[in-house]
Amino acid sequence: MKKPGFSVIKNVKIGKGTVIRDHVNLYGCRIGSMCKVESFVYIEEGAVIGDRCKIKPHTFIPTGVTIGNDVLIGPGVVFTNDKYPTVRDDWKLYRTVVEDWASIGAGSVIVPGVRIGKHAMIGAGSVVTKDIPAYRLAYGCPARIVKKIR
Repeated sequence: MKKPGFSVIKNVKIGKGTVIRDHVNLYGCRIGSMCKVESFVYIEEGAVIGDRCKIKPHTFIPTGVTIGNDVLIGPGVVFTNDKYPTVRDDWKLYRTVVEDWASIGAGSVIVPGVRIGKHAMIGAGSVVTKDIPAYRLAYGCPARIVKKIR
Protein backbone atom coordinates (compact mmCIF):
# COMPACT_ATOMS: atom_id res chain seq x y z
CA MET A 1 0.00 0.00 0.00
CA LYS A 2 1.32 3.43 -0.94
CA LYS A 3 1.16 5.83 2.00
CA PRO A 4 -1.05 8.83 1.26
CA GLY A 5 0.78 12.19 1.30
CA PHE A 6 -1.21 14.10 3.93
CA SER A 7 -1.90 11.34 6.43
CA VAL A 8 -0.46 9.98 9.64
CA ILE A 9 -0.29 6.18 9.61
CA LYS A 10 1.72 4.74 12.53
CA ASN A 11 2.03 1.12 13.69
CA VAL A 12 -0.99 0.01 11.67
CA LYS A 13 -1.60 -3.51 10.35
CA ILE A 14 -3.37 -3.20 7.00
CA GLY A 15 -4.71 -6.21 5.10
CA LYS A 16 -4.12 -6.98 1.46
CA GLY A 17 -6.11 -4.96 -1.06
CA THR A 18 -7.23 -2.31 1.42
CA VAL A 19 -7.45 1.24 0.08
CA ILE A 20 -6.61 4.14 2.40
CA ARG A 21 -7.49 7.59 1.05
CA ASP A 22 -5.58 10.75 1.89
CA HIS A 23 -6.06 12.91 5.01
CA VAL A 24 -6.47 10.07 7.51
CA ASN A 25 -4.98 9.50 10.96
CA LEU A 26 -4.46 5.86 11.87
CA TYR A 27 -2.59 4.89 15.05
CA GLY A 28 -1.86 1.36 16.25
CA CYS A 29 -5.05 -0.10 14.82
CA ARG A 30 -5.73 -3.17 12.67
CA ILE A 31 -7.61 -2.92 9.39
CA GLY A 32 -8.56 -6.07 7.48
CA SER A 33 -8.31 -6.97 3.80
CA MET A 34 -10.23 -5.36 0.93
CA CYS A 35 -11.45 -2.41 3.03
CA LYS A 36 -11.97 1.18 1.91
CA VAL A 37 -11.09 3.92 4.38
CA GLU A 38 -12.10 7.31 3.02
CA SER A 39 -10.58 10.75 3.73
CA PHE A 40 -10.77 12.45 7.14
CA VAL A 41 -11.11 9.20 9.11
CA TYR A 42 -9.42 8.92 12.51
CA ILE A 43 -8.84 5.46 14.02
CA GLU A 44 -7.10 5.09 17.37
CA GLU A 45 -4.80 2.53 18.91
CA GLY A 46 -6.31 -0.89 19.53
CA ALA A 47 -9.35 -0.44 17.28
CA VAL A 48 -9.99 -3.44 15.02
CA ILE A 49 -11.67 -3.29 11.61
CA GLY A 50 -12.63 -6.55 9.87
CA ASP A 51 -12.42 -7.46 6.19
CA ARG A 52 -14.33 -5.79 3.33
CA CYS A 53 -15.50 -2.84 5.43
CA LYS A 54 -16.29 0.61 4.07
CA ILE A 55 -15.57 3.55 6.34
CA LYS A 56 -16.87 6.80 4.91
CA PRO A 57 -15.37 10.31 5.46
CA HIS A 58 -15.31 12.18 8.77
CA THR A 59 -15.60 9.08 10.95
CA PHE A 60 -13.99 8.66 14.39
CA ILE A 61 -13.23 5.18 15.76
CA PRO A 62 -11.46 5.20 19.16
CA THR A 63 -9.65 2.62 21.22
CA GLY A 64 -11.95 -0.21 22.33
CA VAL A 65 -14.05 -0.46 19.17
CA THR A 66 -14.17 -3.72 17.20
CA ILE A 67 -15.89 -3.78 13.83
CA GLY A 68 -16.66 -7.10 12.15
CA ASN A 69 -16.52 -8.06 8.48
CA ASP A 70 -18.54 -6.47 5.65
CA VAL A 71 -19.63 -3.49 7.75
CA LEU A 72 -20.61 -0.10 6.33
CA ILE A 73 -19.84 2.93 8.50
CA GLY A 74 -21.52 5.99 6.95
CA PRO A 75 -20.02 9.48 6.81
CA GLY A 76 -19.66 11.43 10.04
CA VAL A 77 -20.18 8.48 12.38
CA VAL A 78 -18.66 8.96 15.84
CA PHE A 79 -17.93 6.13 18.24
CA THR A 80 -17.14 6.96 21.88
CA ASN A 81 -15.35 4.87 24.51
CA ASP A 82 -15.75 6.72 27.82
CA LYS A 83 -19.12 7.21 29.53
CA TYR A 84 -17.89 9.96 31.85
CA PRO A 85 -15.16 11.90 30.03
CA THR A 86 -13.08 14.47 31.89
CA VAL A 87 -9.80 16.22 31.27
CA ARG A 88 -8.09 13.90 33.79
CA ASP A 89 -6.38 10.68 32.78
CA ASP A 90 -8.41 8.44 35.12
CA TRP A 91 -11.08 6.95 32.90
CA LYS A 92 -12.61 3.58 32.20
CA LEU A 93 -12.52 2.11 28.71
CA TYR A 94 -15.84 0.68 27.50
CA ARG A 95 -15.67 -1.70 24.56
CA THR A 96 -18.04 -1.46 21.61
CA VAL A 97 -18.67 -4.20 19.03
CA VAL A 98 -20.25 -3.95 15.60
CA GLU A 99 -20.94 -7.43 14.24
CA ASP A 100 -20.66 -8.65 10.63
CA TRP A 101 -22.81 -7.10 7.89
CA ALA A 102 -24.12 -4.25 10.06
CA SER A 103 -24.66 -0.78 8.57
CA ILE A 104 -24.47 2.49 10.46
CA GLY A 105 -26.07 5.54 8.84
CA ALA A 106 -24.49 8.95 8.38
CA GLY A 107 -24.05 11.19 11.39
CA SER A 108 -24.81 8.54 13.98
CA VAL A 109 -23.23 8.52 17.44
CA ILE A 110 -22.46 5.19 19.08
CA VAL A 111 -22.05 5.49 22.85
CA PRO A 112 -19.55 3.26 24.64
CA GLY A 113 -20.20 -0.30 25.64
CA VAL A 114 -22.89 -1.27 23.12
CA ARG A 115 -23.12 -4.18 20.70
CA ILE A 116 -24.70 -3.82 17.27
CA GLY A 117 -25.73 -7.24 16.00
CA LYS A 118 -25.22 -8.99 12.67
CA HIS A 119 -27.08 -7.43 9.74
CA ALA A 120 -28.45 -4.67 12.00
CA MET A 121 -29.09 -1.28 10.43
CA ILE A 122 -28.79 2.04 12.23
CA GLY A 123 -30.63 4.96 10.61
CA ALA A 124 -28.86 8.23 9.84
CA GLY A 125 -28.51 10.66 12.72
CA SER A 126 -29.20 8.09 15.41
CA VAL A 127 -27.73 7.99 18.90
CA VAL A 128 -27.22 4.35 19.87
CA THR A 129 -27.35 4.07 23.68
CA LYS A 130 -28.09 0.36 24.10
CA ASP A 131 -27.48 -2.95 22.33
CA ILE A 132 -29.20 -3.48 18.99
CA PRO A 133 -29.84 -7.18 18.29
CA ALA A 134 -29.10 -8.89 14.98
CA TYR A 135 -31.44 -8.28 12.04
CA ARG A 136 -33.04 -5.16 13.50
CA LEU A 137 -33.55 -1.68 12.10
CA ALA A 138 -33.10 1.04 14.72
CA TYR A 139 -33.11 4.80 14.47
CA GLY A 140 -33.77 7.96 16.45
CA CYS A 141 -32.39 9.79 19.45
CA PRO A 142 -32.07 7.59 21.35
CA ALA A 143 -32.15 4.83 18.74
CA ARG A 144 -35.12 2.51 19.12
CA ILE A 145 -35.74 -0.78 17.37
CA VAL A 146 -38.35 -0.17 14.69
CA LYS A 147 -38.62 -3.55 13.04
CA LYS A 148 -37.03 -6.87 12.29
CA ILE A 149 -35.31 -7.03 8.89
CA ARG A 150 -34.31 -9.89 6.64
